[in-house]
Amino acid sequence: MSDDLYASAGVDTAAGDRAVELMKAAVKATHGPEVLGGVGGFAGMFDASALTGMRRPLLATSTDGVGTKVAIAQAIDKHDTIGQDLVGMVVDDIIVVGARPLFMTDYIACGRVVPERIAAIVEGIAKACAATGTALTGGETAEHPGLLGPDDYDVAGAATGVVEADRVLGAERVTDGDVVLALAASGPHSNGYSLIRRIIADRGIDYRDHAADFGTSWGEALLEPTRLYTGELVRVLARPELDGAIHALSHVTGGGIATNLARVLPQGSWVELDRSRWSPLPVFRVLCDLADASLESVEGTWNLGIGMFAVVSASQADAVLAACRAEGLDGWVAGEVSFAERSFDGFIQGAKGVDGGAVRLVGSYAN
Repeated sequence: MSDDLYASAGVDTAAGDRAVELMKAAVKATHGPEVLGGVGGFAGMFDASALTGMRRPLLATSTDGVGTKVAIAQAIDKHDTIGQDLVGMVVDDIIVVGARPLFMTDYIACGRVVPERIAAIVEGIAKACAATGTALTGGETAEHPGLLGPDDYDVAGAATGVVEADRVLGAERVTDGDVVLALAASGPHSNGYSLIRRIIADRGIDYRDHAADFGTSWGEALLEPTRLYTGELVRVLARPELDGAIHALSHVTGGGIATNLARVLPQGSWVELDRSRWSPLPVFRVLCDLADASLESVEGTWNLGIGMFAVVSASQADAVLAACRAEGLDGWVAGEVSFAERSFDGFIQGAKGVDGGAVRLVGSYAN
């Protein structure tokens, strides 16, 4: 009787159970021997005894969501890539400090549990967790009828990683003459979608319409999954010949290009990023054309083709770049760090509460 009463309020517990059954195999595939308890417990458990062999292990944690990109997934009823976006936004923040991810949990709030939809989202999360070496140890699906529409949902997650205290990456390692490497993005990733959706709406475009520039529908083109960097960068950082070569990493997310790099530079340092060293991806050019805007005007919103920065020793820059390319991460030299005195007019200095270095973009983009 109580289940029937709950169902009358719009909550289908049986659908939730069905969703768990559909996703169980994908979640289990991320579990190594460190994960205890399996799927369905009140809490996920992770055996951390291996950390006792570390000199001074520091735990790193991050939490994030996908943002309004989920609205496009809902519009075209395609939900198998959103999970990768979530993992990218969460786990790729952890690698920035040099930490190796250990485990992640997710949270999905929806207006109505559609088991196949929830399973598609979680399977995407699980596959991306596996690709980054992260165990998916738990999660929660919450049905919120009356608060969210029947086909509405939002996703969020949190992850924990570990790094030796003397291996933490950051501004304190950056020195004069360091080289800034840019690592290529796959598209807008999961940032700036409020602007993207506004541009599409203003032009009267339906996400199911064919986009001639991309050979797909607009929705499919704009759902290009976030590029994952963690697995590859963990392996690059572990290369003995590159020990100490990488001084800082920056994940280019909300706030755009200059802002995110400035956060990982020390006070008094500055970088000029040469636009001529890369050509922004076609999706950014097409969107700017639709909005009658310049690429320069959206540098503080979109990544324009740079998903991650690596600030590295000048003497080992070529080796780091070669190692990244060997791992499938395309990249290029974007600038150099300087501590020389100068005016900072036109620079962005620090961001998000961090009083860091100064960055500005110069020149014109390559065609």
